[in-house]
Amino acid sequence: MHFEDPLPESKAPVLSSLETARKMVDVASDKKAQDVVLLDVRKISSLADYFVVCSAAVDRQVRAIAEGVEEALDAVDVPPYKREGTPADGWVLLDYGDVIMHIMTADQRAYYRLEQVWEHAQIVVRLQ
Repeated sequence: MHFEDPLPESKAPVLSSLETARKMVDVASDKKAQDVVLLDVRKISSLADYFVVCSAAVDRQVRAIAEGVEEALDAVDVPPYKREGTPADGWVLLDYGDVIMHIMTADQRAYYRLEQVWEHAQIVVRLQ
């Protein structure tokens, strides 16, 4: 008689998308990001449930915020799907599926004006 190994159990997400977004906001705040905004885009976009947008003074701070978010979420078994951009570009995008974070220098943020692109999104949190 041969018994097959049972299928591995699928793991439920450790954090909800809102909890993931709030953790990003907390880390950005701890890393002294400026104008941190958490937007609920569920009713206006199929890309994600939430966007987190924040500004950093210099590229080193962009790096510190991105690395801090990745470390904090890795610690609770929430890996990113993708990372785009570099601190030297002045914009790093962290894609966690239902939550997308944009970490930008002030110049990049003023140029791309993401909050105006998503002006119909509900602001959940704004830290100035």
